[in-house]
Amino acid sequence: MKQLLISALILISVNWAHADSDIFVCVDANGVKTFGNVGEGKGCKKVDLPGLNTFPAPTAKKVGKAPGDFPKIDDSTQKKRDAERRQILSDELKAEQKKLADLNAQYNNGEPERQGGERNYAKYQERTENLKEDVNRAQQNVDALQREINGLN
Repeated sequence: MKQLLISALILISVNWAHADSDIFVCVDANGVKTFGNVGEGKGCKKVDLPGLNTFPAPTAKKVGKAPGDFPKIDDSTQKKRDAERRQILSDELKAEQKKLADLNAQYNNGEPERQGGERNYAKYQERTENLKEDVNRAQQNVDALQREINGLN
């Protein structure tokens, strides 16, 4: 049964790969079926398979001008929006810079003050590593906000 299923799958894949090729099924003296593209010998019959259905690729839509009723923003409204965006980004930058300064103070160049619950050196090292990651993340945020603000010019 497995062999028949595998043979059928091969038959289907061969038919897809070579739509114009002939496929033959041959049965030997032991009753084993084999499929191939040549039908030589006794017990071989040409298999009649239906043709492949093909469809043309969809055409790409052309991008043209915006319709006349497409909303447009006048210059003064756009400038107002840009100024609001710049202010929001500046406020975020100030907050992130304050956070970075606080984290740098806690981190103390890789030697933060020990806390009461850190009698175990491993806990101290873990907190130090977490502070280092927080400082790096805050610095990346500051850099990203500065790039964003510089991109508005």
